[in-house]
Amino acid sequence: MKTGWEQQGQQHPGEETEDKRVLEGRRSFFLWLVGIGAATMTALLSIPLVRFALYPVFAKNTSAPWSKLGSRSKYASLAVPVRAVVDIEQVNGWMESVSQKPVYVTRGNRMGSLDGVQVLSAVCPHLGCEVPWNPDTGKFVCPCHGSEFAPDGSLIQGPALRGMDTLAIQIEEEALMVRYEYFQALLPYKKVVG
Repeated sequence: MKTGWEQQGQQHPGEETEDKRVLEGRRSFFLWLVGIGAATMTALLSIPLVRFALYPVFAKNTSAPWSKLGSRSKYASLAVPVRAVVDIEQVNGWMESVSQKPVYVTRGNRMGSLDGVQVLSAVCPHLGCEVPWNPDTGKFVCPCHGSEFAPDGSLIQGPALRGMDTLAIQIEEEALMVRYEYFQALLPYKKVVG
């Protein structure tokens, strides 16, 4: 004699069928599969975050490289400032670029000179315009705001608060080498910013 449950095609409560166990096995498998996939995605997405957080710890401190300006003898008998261009390698994050910056090699005994030769940044210390040498007047004249500088880069008249910035130089294998640096504008003294 069949019970009411069996007549309706159902099992007694508490009895498990093989179909139910297979279904639970499938659910368990898919839950494991989703969990492993989520863990893998989390690990893959966390790699850039970990690199970003640890980059400053392992970053190399790159100082400004030395650039060659030419033979030392080329600048031995300067009468007027000579314009030269140096290649500057810059690293911004993972991007490397090379830019060219104008400088002037001139006679002078200001801080940073070597055997009476010095290299001046062509950037005006007032607001950062490029300052050209004017052979007619015999001085550097800023085209933006009219600051004037002597052939050795010293300030003649403002609005600039200091003379043109000298750059570090050295002699290497009879070549004049310069290390280009950036200086903060609008200060009465020279302050390196990069």
